[in-house]
Amino acid sequence: MTDRPAMFCIPKGLVCCPYEKELELAVTMAIKAGGNMVDHMESVGTESASELALSTKQNESDFATAIDVKNEDLIVSQIKSQFPSHCIIGEETIGTGDIPPLALEPTWILDPIDGTTNFASGLPLSCVSIGYCQLGRPVMGVAYAPITRELYIGVEGLGAYRNGVRISSKSSKDKTLSNAVVCFEFGYARSDEGIQNMVQAVQRILQHGCRTTRSLGSGVLDLCYVASGRIDVVYTGIAEEGWKPWDYCAATIILQEAGCTIQSLHNPSKTFFDIYSPSMICGVNPTVVKQCRQVVLNNKSTQSI
Repeated sequence: MTDRPAMFCIPKGLVCCPYEKELELAVTMAIKAGGNMVDHMESVGTESASELALSTKQNESDFATAIDVKNEDLIVSQIKSQFPSHCIIGEETIGTGDIPPLALEPTWILDPIDGTTNFASGLPLSCVSIGYCQLGRPVMGVAYAPITRELYIGVEGLGAYRNGVRISSKSSKDKTLSNAVVCFEFGYARSDEGIQNMVQAVQRILQHGCRTTRSLGSGVLDLCYVASGRIDVVYTGIAEEGWKPWDYCAATIILQEAGCTIQSLHNPSKTFFDIYSPSMICGVNPTVVKQCRQVVLNNKSTQSI
């Protein structure tokens, strides 16, 4: 038993799931790691604000903070304590090195702070993401945004939840690109070609017509917001801004269990989404995904949309 608020407790429908112990650990660690983020975020812009230690990765726009490292150490230590035989892939442990392939053994994939730039700047949209895989695919995911106090949970075959309430994309079954909220992230792409490709894709979306566009700064929350109907479609991988497995792992299960569609942007023929894919598009229904893909990739068939 825990002393969590009711909205952060494991939903009744998941209490006896096949990954009950892993889920309990993931929720506990996500909330605890999220708590490590609050003091800094609430102090930004005040007289009590303190300097946040940063370490650069690829360039000045790609960095980690001391809290990223602290959170990953916390989560990894608890996984190793409770599940010593499990594999772990963490963003900060990997750094800019090669990401190991996803094996058949039980594997955790972690993002100790997704939306690090938002976090460092005191913007509220950042989260802790913890995904769990078996037999080479995600089966359970947890994402916790500490400032908005929202806990997302998904378990394969058992549904997706936000703060204990079941979420579903059924109400968005008729959504089309023309009245969609479209999300994208420019990420770390800085080459002339990459910038041009990304900007031109947005230009085509605006020329086609949509309700509005958004760039929120947290890939995991982008995906969770699609799952909960706040965003209708999100894409990445036009240039070198494509995401990593820790951006997808937890949120993929949340999305799929909410009834959403997630595919590779460039190779939609696969029957399941590969979290190692360099590109992605997901939406509240297959129609808006197909329409957005055609516009983003400048497919000639967009004229018939």
